Amino acid sequence: MAGEESLSLRRLREFQPLDRLTDDQLVLLANRAERRRHGPGQRIIERGVRDGMDFFLVSGQVELESTDGRKYRIDAESEKAINPIARLQPRMYTVTAVKPSEFLVIRQDMLTQLLRSAPVQQVEMDSGVSSGEDESEEHYLLMEFYAELRSNQLTLPSVPDVAWKVRRLVDREDTAADQVANAVSADPAMAAKLVRACNSPLYRGFSDVRNVREAVIRLGMRTTRQLVTVFSMREVFRSQRPSLQKEMDRLWRHSREVAALCWVLADNATSVDPEEALLAGLLHDIGVVPILVQAEHHVNLFADEANLDHAIKELRGDVGTAVLENWAFPPAFQDAVRHAEDWDYESRESAPQLVDIVIVAQLHSMIGASQNSDLPPFDQVPAYRRLGELELNASRSLQLLTEARARVDEVHRLLSIR
Repeated sequence: MAGEESLSLRRLREFQPLDRLTDDQLVLLANRAERRRHGPGQRIIERGVRDGMDFFLVSGQVELESTDGRKYRIDAESEKAINPIARLQPRMYTVTAVKPSEFLVIRQDMLTQLLRSAPVQQVEMDSGVSSGEDESEEHYLLMEFYAELRSNQLTLPSVPDVAWKVRRLVDREDTAADQVANAVSADPAMAAKLVRACNSPLYRGFSDVRNVREAVIRLGMRTTRQLVTVFSMREVFRSQRPSLQKEMDRLWRHSREVAALCWVLADNATSVDPEEALLAGLLHDIGVVPILVQAEHHVNLFADEANLDHAIKELRGDVGTAVLENWAFPPAFQDAVRHAEDWDYESRESAPQLVDIVIVAQLHSMIGASQNSDLPPFDQVPAYRRLGELELNASRSLQLLTEARARVDEVHRLLSIR
């Protein structure tokens, strides 16, 4: 960066994880980093590439485009520009400058090395952690963990076989109900769940269905596809390790609660398909699953729950989006996962979206939890205001869900079908 004015240390500290470095480390980093400037329309990052670099947006505005054509923009100085742009590798997005833009470009291996040697007091850790050699080891492991996830060295969960086959069949226009029924019937446990779901109060007709074919016809292809995926998700939240299964069970309970609230909100306040909302709610924390699995390789580090919570908060959105993109889920589901706890997120669409329903359901699920006393007021959340068909306010919203408690409980029972 010789021959041009260096970024101030204060400006560098506005980026994460650069805020963990000492002044001397930041000076070293600034001298070794590269400054790149791009004009409107210039390509900055190519999707699918492994370049081993972190791109920090210093000024300007860029547009990220995924393989399915979904686009969104990031402005410098905004909260979304705090972290490296499109950080996972191989790159999930093509990044193009919208306005004249400047980047600080840093080699990931160099940044990881600096982070490993940064003093522990620079890291956001619980004040009760041990000191001395244990603390240094803990810090090293935490940086190692971040490096593994940031460079995409993690195993993403797979879609259960039957869910994948059914989704592919239903996506084809020439598929008949018999073909979908045969795919479901190949998994006897799934077939039994689908028949029981069809005979539940949520879907029951004048008479009970007796087989999978009748269930598919009554439910319709789209609902069948969503329910098969919903029932398959329980397997994603399983582990052979008792310590990990405890966390998976807790995560599943929360996801199930949010999913039930999503179903009721979609059914009462929007024209969004309730089954799609149910599935989006169930998947909103899917990015936590690979993080928990990876954390098992760092048992000593994540014995401290504060460290694990910090890692989850920082990485869940990127990892969850990577999972759903790997599963070929539509952009609406990916948005819901990425922004599930982004209270300030505002979709560009005029009608309520899955992401709006998930955000509002999350708010409701967190009410009353002592660790969530800093939740924003409902009327300040854009997603909440967008569910406007019922003219919701905080008291009306709680009243709605109180009145719909029986339906919420019924959706819980649906998700508990074995």
